[in-house]
Amino acid sequence: MTTVPSPARKTSAVPSIHIQAFDAPLGAEVRGLDLSQPPSDEQFAPIVRAHLDHHVVVFRDQRITPEQQIAFSRRFGPLQIHVLRQFQLAGHPEILVVSNIKENGQPIGLGDAGHYWHSDLSYKEKPSLGSMLLAQELPEEGGDTLFANMHLAYETLPADLLKAIEGRRAEHSYLAKYEELRQRSPWRPALTAEQIAEVQPVDHPIVRTHPGNGRKALFVGEHFTTRIVGLPDDESRELLDRLFAHSARPEHIYRHHWQAHDMVFWDNRSVIHLAAGCPDHMRRRLNRTTIEGDAPA
Repeated sequence: MTTVPSPARKTSAVPSIHIQAFDAPLGAEVRGLDLSQPPSDEQFAPIVRAHLDHHVVVFRDQRITPEQQIAFSRRFGPLQIHVLRQFQLAGHPEILVVSNIKENGQPIGLGDAGHYWHSDLSYKEKPSLGSMLLAQELPEEGGDTLFANMHLAYETLPADLLKAIEGRRAEHSYLAKYEELRQRSPWRPALTAEQIAEVQPVDHPIVRTHPGNGRKALFVGEHFTTRIVGLPDDESRELLDRLFAHSARPEHIYRHHWQAHDMVFWDNRSVIHLAAGCPDHMRRRLNRTTIEGDAPA
């Protein structure tokens, strides 16, 4: 266990924060922090470092308000508003409700979020730096979230695949699987023309360099990545399928088993994630904030 003591102040002692790395290809737990109290600068610095080093950090038993989640998220950068505004938390547009619950016959949140491997908002010109997901109501069975380390995925690419993608870019589109999902679930409303205009396809490097830790990572995911720019469709499809399969190899994955009031903060520049799902009759609700990053390079 790595212990990161905070420097002592003359007026009062700052509680120490402990970073406990998981026995997994990524992930760590941050101990000794109650996010209902804004972290001091001395406490905040090791959180940033842990996020860069471990890519997924878990804060246990965080009984915080939406306002407190938003305020903590903003410490990392501007927040992004999801295009599905009908699933915003009332009064808090910065929070996307992720839930399979219906009230008065209508879904209160996005119930099929994470159905495919993806990095949040990779379809934007400035994809997400990271996402914070706070558990509000958890099912008795299932509901796990899987994270795959895209630095490891890049570093273990077969030589021929590495050569094939060198210097190439891929297109990302929010609409890639939208209609397919609409056909199988009640969670995807028809998009307006204004919403479609917000999510025009973009292209990004297939391999990006993380601006915070300097490491290279694959930046593709089966949900939003549609094609490799400049290649014939069949060749593009074959390469993407190989990249998707390689990224999700078991040795790259950490599986998060949610506990009550967990808040999980993951780095969308370093990982892709997948929702494992839960039985339809069991209620699940979480609140998500998403932090804006920069254009991948």
